[in-house]
Amino acid sequence: MASTAEGTDATAAKRPSLDLPRLELGRRDFMKAGAAVGAMSGLAGCTSILADEDDDSGGAAGSGEHSVAPGEHDEYYGFLSGGHTGEIRVVGLPSMRELMRIPVFQTESARGYGHDAKSSRMLEEEGDGHVWGDTHHPRVSQTDNDYDGRWLFVNDKANGRMARVDLEYFETDAITNVPNCQGVHGACMQLPDTQLVFGVGEFRVPMPNDGRDVQSPDEYGSVITAIDPETMDVEWQVEVDGNMDNGDGGKEGRWFFATGYNSEEGTTEGEMARSDRDYVKAFDIPAIWDAVESGQYEEISGVPVVDGTKDSPLNEGDRPIVRYVATPKSPHGVSVTPNGKYAIASGKLDPSCTVIDIEAIAEVDDPQDAIVGQPRIGMGPLHTAYDGRGHAYTTTFIDSEVVKWDYEAAVEAEAGSEEPVVDRHDVHYNPGHLIAAESYTASPQGDYLVSLNKLSKDRFLPVGPIHPENDQLFHIGDDDAGMQLVKDKPSYPEPHDASIVHKDKIDPAKTWDPDDYELEYVAEGEESFERVDESTVEIEMWARRNEYAFPEVTLREGDEVR
Repeated sequence: MASTAEGTDATAAKRPSLDLPRLELGRRDFMKAGAAVGAMSGLAGCTSILADEDDDSGGAAGSGEHSVAPGEHDEYYGFLSGGHTGEIRVVGLPSMRELMRIPVFQTESARGYGHDAKSSRMLEEEGDGHVWGDTHHPRVSQTDNDYDGRWLFVNDKANGRMARVDLEYFETDAITNVPNCQGVHGACMQLPDTQLVFGVGEFRVPMPNDGRDVQSPDEYGSVITAIDPETMDVEWQVEVDGNMDNGDGGKEGRWFFATGYNSEEGTTEGEMARSDRDYVKAFDIPAIWDAVESGQYEEISGVPVVDGTKDSPLNEGDRPIVRYVATPKSPHGVSVTPNGKYAIASGKLDPSCTVIDIEAIAEVDDPQDAIVGQPRIGMGPLHTAYDGRGHAYTTTFIDSEVVKWDYEAAVEAEAGSEEPVVDRHDVHYNPGHLIAAESYTASPQGDYLVSLNKLSKDRFLPVGPIHPENDQLFHIGDDDAGMQLVKDKPSYPEPHDASIVHKDKIDPAKTWDPDDYELEYVAEGEESFERVDESTVEIEMWARRNEYAFPEVTLREGDEVR
């Protein structure tokens, strides 16, 4: 039931209130309920006490149907971020076997990353000298809204960077230091063909951040950054009101969406959570390009920065560059449905998800009229994935559940209704992101889903005070049987998000092609040993396994060897 520019009485009646009383749960009750649910979830692992033998909610054993025999290959690659390890982890699905770790923002001795000439230079120059990072959102490049297996992009939330991984070699081949941004949170793309890579800047910072405005929070801003995927150069940035969180791109190339919080633009927690509503920001990409090409920007730190704040002249008239869609409190994740029809934002501090009709955004006078559904999902909804059959799957951090719901039914239902909910399944415990197989494409596979849970508590052998995370695999291919928990996978902290790609769409090289090596190399017979001054020696040589061009070299004590 899409909204129109004129609106209808029915639409007005359905428009969800942004007041907390409609939720029938006050702030204090919300926190009490959260504490109670947290206590109960701590007991959920004691299935002999809380569950019947036939109840699989506490941890059903994986069946042979979802096992992978020794020597057999998995159906999917899972690319998981490593959080503060700064890496990407590659697992096979459905076995959940870890296959490889790809160093990105950190040095890594096993592969020599950060020690050889190329990667050390990349970390030092393009990486701004940091040798650690916080990887969050791995996204695989797409062509025609389907994975093409060429690249993977991932953000560094800690140090404001974006990296590109070459999936031919499973190696990081580029890092971009993003200016005017303290932390890049979301990492997403302009679709259908990866025309741009977007980095969502979470934190408001002075621009330029040179100290002049550090004591003036009113001068702070947060930006979305557009990066050319081929060159990894920053094309432009758009400044907005408030903080931003996560993002996703529409399927047709016009829209990019980012959730936001702190519409109050406060600097303390109390100030930042005062309002009962915040915004999903809808960026009109062609309109932004028009502004850049016509010179309607300010250059800051060498980058065109377009004013996308609510009071900007560029947001007046018939085609504002950013539309602010008011939603209940501190929306966290946002993702576009496979058919490209809706953008769904998860409420975080509100127990609902907000369904936004993408086509209606450009047609309505009030962006809030593009909201066509707002089902009640549960306590602390964070992120949503899809199965390609009209179902959304949303994590609820406080309830420790994955909730399956019908988003078309949510459009037909009254705001705040639980009727669209189809199924719920406990997870262990406190899930953040989740990912279904190829959920970010136009054609999800609809068979497997992984919930990336922040806590494992008693699910594994104790290993001291710091527990592993718990990544739980579900089979979601049988709607009649419901979500089926297949297995737990302990993970070193902290996988944050993931992408799942069918094996047929990834074609890794078996050997290195010398033509792909970007630096000059020394072939056999071209080796050289030269003393350039009294204390400096330059050596160029080849190596083959444990054989070197010079089996031994003689140096003076104190020589510098290059």
